[in-house]
Amino acid sequence: MAYETRFCTNCSTELQWITATEDSGNVARLRCQACGWTHWGNPTPVLAAVVEGDDGRVLLARNALWQEGVFGLITGFMEAGESPEAGICREVLEETGLKVKALRLLSCSEFLRMNQVLIAYHVRVDGRPEDVKLSPELLEYRWQTAEESLCWPAGTGYALAEWIKQKGFEPRFGAFRPGQNPEPDPARWPVKYWSEDPRFVVAPALD
Repeated sequence: MAYETRFCTNCSTELQWITATEDSGNVARLRCQACGWTHWGNPTPVLAAVVEGDDGRVLLARNALWQEGVFGLITGFMEAGESPEAGICREVLEETGLKVKALRLLSCSEFLRMNQVLIAYHVRVDGRPEDVKLSPELLEYRWQTAEESLCWPAGTGYALAEWIKQKGFEPRFGAFRPGQNPEPDPARWPVKYWSEDPRFVVAPALD
């Protein structure tokens, strides 16, 4: 369910679309006429994990709200006062019962439809594949090799694609749900590296 901010969180006055001068110029945002509070609508940080076991397979799980056959990465929101690294370790433990023993940043990307920023980690976990204990939010899980895995052209699907590519395989894409476009966004995949130094990616064009 999507919620809309309509009232000032400071004084409860109904917000209005008001144009004001900011660093980038004149910008219309929801603002409070009474106290001047501004609803910035900043993206929410969301954590994601490509969970790899000692056998090299990745753990995918099905959310209780998803239709049968749809699996994705382990994801969750940061808690106040924790780092992204601590947050993803907590989420993996809460959602799967597995303890993270090592992690590295995999990718950061936008998920515009949900107004989110996705921070994806590649994590290695302790335990056997059968040690998974799903939270009530998840219905089922499966372990897959990089060759077996099919990426989805949205959100966390690109993080999975990056992990597969780093494993030495060409990522394959398919629709996350029936009827959706199975092709990756050319602006998102493949990743465009800077020719002068491949440690960098090419900067996006600004409007």
